[in-house]
Amino acid sequence: MRQTLLALALLTSLAACQKAESPTAPATDGQATAAAVSAADAAFTDLSARALEGWFQLSPVSATQIGDHRFDGELDDLSEAGRARGLEFSQGILAELQALDVSALSRENQVDAAILRNQLQYDIWNAQTLQGWAWDPQLYSGLAGQAIYGLMAREFAPLPERLKSATARMQKIPALLAQARANLDPARVPKVHAETVARQNAGVLGIVDTFITPHLDQLDPADRQQAQTAIDGLKTAVAEHQKWLDETLVPNAKGEFRVGAEVYDQKLQFALLSSLSRAEIKQRAEAELVRVRGEMYAIAQQVLKDTAGAPELPDNPSPQQQQKAIEAALELAYAQHPARDQVVADARVALDRATAFVREHDLVTLPDAPVEIIEMPEFQRGVAVAYADSPGPLDKNLKTFYAVSPMPEDWTDAQVESFLREYNSRMIDLLSIHEGTPGHYLEGWHSAKFPSTLRAVLRSGMFAEGWAVYTEKMMADAGYLDNDPLFRLVQLKFYLRTIANAILDQGVHVDGWSREQAMDLMVNQTFQQESEAAGKWTRAQLTSAQLPTYFVGVQEHFDLRKAMEEKQGDAFNLKAYHDQVLSYGAPPVRFVRELMLDEPIQ
Repeated sequence: MRQTLLALALLTSLAACQKAESPTAPATDGQATAAAVSAADAAFTDLSARALEGWFQLSPVSATQIGDHRFDGELDDLSEAGRARGLEFSQGILAELQALDVSALSRENQVDAAILRNQLQYDIWNAQTLQGWAWDPQLYSGLAGQAIYGLMAREFAPLPERLKSATARMQKIPALLAQARANLDPARVPKVHAETVARQNAGVLGIVDTFITPHLDQLDPADRQQAQTAIDGLKTAVAEHQKWLDETLVPNAKGEFRVGAEVYDQKLQFALLSSLSRAEIKQRAEAELVRVRGEMYAIAQQVLKDTAGAPELPDNPSPQQQQKAIEAALELAYAQHPARDQVVADARVALDRATAFVREHDLVTLPDAPVEIIEMPEFQRGVAVAYADSPGPLDKNLKTFYAVSPMPEDWTDAQVESFLREYNSRMIDLLSIHEGTPGHYLEGWHSAKFPSTLRAVLRSGMFAEGWAVYTEKMMADAGYLDNDPLFRLVQLKFYLRTIANAILDQGVHVDGWSREQAMDLMVNQTFQQESEAAGKWTRAQLTSAQLPTYFVGVQEHFDLRKAMEEKQGDAFNLKAYHDQVLSYGAPPVRFVRELMLDEPIQ
């Protein structure tokens, strides 16, 4: 069934490019060209289908996330033999792609070909050069957790069926953990990676306790016994792995978490597929930091005017005067936050308010698919207050979840207060824009309509995150919350976080920043709470080339809108523009620009 859906989706995108030819009529030059185009597109469609099929077989956990459920009982093979099969597959598909005349493809297929080439090259580079399998234990812990969570979090099949698949995967996770111990070289593993995974190792058991154990009564006796045996075996394997982590990996972890300029630049190119270089990203981000702080100071002058005890507000402030004024203005926003037990309720109200505003101002076509605000699963709480969870591109007619975190029961009043200062009432509005409407939820609904399965599977995180950040400014510009200056202030502060992410990533991995340098950027220059910044410092050590996604994406969205406004002049219509941007299935923004401006696909 899934194979049929896959083929249909791919053939749909091809149909518009194909023309029926008379077998007897002599071909004109135009007809010959059309036939060549059709032949090239047909060859690429076949290649794309085989690429997807190979990926699904090689990574059953990813296939589950995407919505192909033929392999729900299987697990990725990260042994030496399994990795060799993956590398051989990527090299083979890439060789076939390189042999195609890409210039003969339709423009949409030229985009897909570029995306496919980048992904294959990235996969090969990961296997041969980056070699995360040898030094990053997060690969294994993340795969183990997602193997179960991906089956149980969404109701794509009856619960007993998903429980049986989970049983099969739980039986295989001990082998995955053994592969981790065989593959990982402690001398190459950074200490922060080892310590993080040592703390998180038991997390897979938390997922089992939350999503599986309470529902074992849904199985018949034989299947229930098999599931319980798998759970017991998994507990034993996790304990064995924990012993190895604590006694072998953590004490002997000697690797460098900073990847260095050469690796960073290559990874950045693969991860973003952007038109912006590392130097351009840094230049833009630093300039935006100065500009946005200036805009925030102007708002501080407005909201603090004639306020008793307000700091000095000169027209040309010193750095210290600017800092004190912005901090004082932000305190006005921090003071207004939900009660400890009202975060989820306030998010529901905020989402409804944002949706009504988009409809009233006719900013973009609204989804007709369901979105449900849920309490964030317990094991995911305490890091961020919200996230959007869209169904996989092959899963049809399933809900998008906008997950919002209530406060953990064991948090002290001081912890809760610090968290809610960061995620104050206006930030809840902003999060509902970013994660819900017109952000991730709306963008995901539009993107899912594009017929290319390949593009859906390789959906650009930079496009999606850039769009979500773009909508924050778009809503503020449209006058959301009656042009409330404190909402604009909080929106700009949230945007500062995006800017800081891009600067921080380079600073850590290329420029060798210390923790002190990183914390100064986040806490002092971009006004983040200490706990928020501390978590981001850890994240910057554990990842590379991901944190710039938000900034680079939104910059390219800003650039595209400016270019379209200049091209269309008085004919520019904001809703039509937004609908068109979202109609291409979320490829990297550079390709949307090339399609919309009729530029060569590069």
